[in-house]
Amino acid sequence: MSAVAASGDRWLVALDIDGTVLHEDGSLSDMVGAEVRRVVADGNEVMLATGRSVATTLPVLDLLGIAPQFVVCANGAITLERDVDAPLGYRREHVETFDPGPVLTKIRSHLTEALFAVEDEEGHFLHTEAFPQTVLADGSRQVGFDELLGVDATRVVVISPDHDMEDFLKVVERMGLHRVSYSIGWTAWLDIAPDGVNKATGLERVRERLGISRSRVMAIGDGRNDIDMFRWAGESGRAVAMSQAPHDVIEAATEVTASVHNDGVAAVLATL
Repeated sequence: MSAVAASGDRWLVALDIDGTVLHEDGSLSDMVGAEVRRVVADGNEVMLATGRSVATTLPVLDLLGIAPQFVVCANGAITLERDVDAPLGYRREHVETFDPGPVLTKIRSHLTEALFAVEDEEGHFLHTEAFPQTVLADGSRQVGFDELLGVDATRVVVISPDHDMEDFLKVVERMGLHRVSYSIGWTAWLDIAPDGVNKATGLERVRERLGISRSRVMAIGDGRNDIDMFRWAGESGRAVAMSQAPHDVIEAATEVTASVHNDGVAAVLATL
């Protein structure tokens, strides 16, 4: 056991994936990968907290060369726990679902040309036509819109390619999605989770299981779906925004590191 782990001073480090750990083309900087593995070798718990599905998250662990005890996916709706007997080495430890029908119907009435997808509790990703291939994994299936309505969903994804970001934000604001938690991506991308569920709720459950102090948590991210995570981490620990993040994301953080293109994750991990 390392000195850090033995002393009880280990950190829980939660990493967003896209735009934080990985570049837009899905590549990982050698420097970031090496620094992540060093922090793990020192006895700290480094995990992923992402809006991605389970199927598109687990390969990133292999890319990083780490096997954390827990992984938070689908913006907090799914928490995985390491299990050597599970097919992919992880089992679903906690899953939150909701009925996506009402919110899908409401959004479609405002965004008639949008693309829609639903992820279920088993990780199946069902989507309407022309959904970007970059977010689809093995097991994704194209269906008609009506088939999405009856799924027990861990998240809903809405993309509206015809909107610029400002217009999209205005449309979403007019919708008043009070019964669900939602976040906006870089482009006209909307992620919707069960009410009250976000990365922070999943991470707090993990922190309690690991017995790590709130003052020893660090969260690093770059998107609006990281804002709740930043508020959670920044209350007693460290909330770190990538420098290319939108202004409101940076405002929610307690500190800013370099951009993903300048190995910002490596720079901040080097301070541990």
